[in-house]
Amino acid sequence: MTKVAVILSGSGVYDGAEIHESVLALHALEKQGASWHCFAPNIEQLHVINHLTGEEMPEKRNVLTEAARIARGNIEDVANLKADDFDALLVPGGFGAAKNLTDFAVNGAECSINTHVKSACRDFAQANKPAGYLCIAPTIIPMIYDNGVKATIGNDEGTAAAYNALGGQHISCSVDEIVFDEEHKVLSTPAYMLASTISEAASGIEKLVEKLVKLA
Repeated sequence: MTKVAVILSGSGVYDGAEIHESVLALHALEKQGASWHCFAPNIEQLHVINHLTGEEMPEKRNVLTEAARIARGNIEDVANLKADDFDALLVPGGFGAAKNLTDFAVNGAECSINTHVKSACRDFAQANKPAGYLCIAPTIIPMIYDNGVKATIGNDEGTAAAYNALGGQHISCSVDEIVFDEEHKVLSTPAYMLASTISEAASGIEKLVEKLVKLA
């Protein structure tokens, strides 16, 4: 059975992992006959957003603790993630990928990445194992792979320009398609960067996961 590591960034589109994307990805993995285990950084969130009003809340939450809600407890600290234990990597989106895994949401092309997330992702890259990134999470890709690595966040010009500034090569892509950089074995799809429904998000995610499992 193909074993896939999934890195989450909290719970909730505005300050953590996008819940629909995360669940769709886990479901797609199981439909492909793969198993999954989740990981997240054991750090404080950048901030906490009230998902009803969109306003910032005066409280603190832990990324790993929040991500455990999605994983139903099947999760551990990303510092423990080793590529040797898995066949592939999958990273759902949500603003947490750009706020907690990296600080892309704050610093754009001048962003940095969490040390343990960087180490884990690079471990898969150096082992030549396939990886898939959803939604805004592909902004991590140029921080992991060589210059010119191809990926997509859909067609948002500002985010695409920042992706290119990070050293990657952005490819515009519709919600139901994927971009595959064959040299690096890395996949990406826009998901909720473009999707307006769960079904639209699922269309690209399921294609990506099917390809990911085949590569593994």
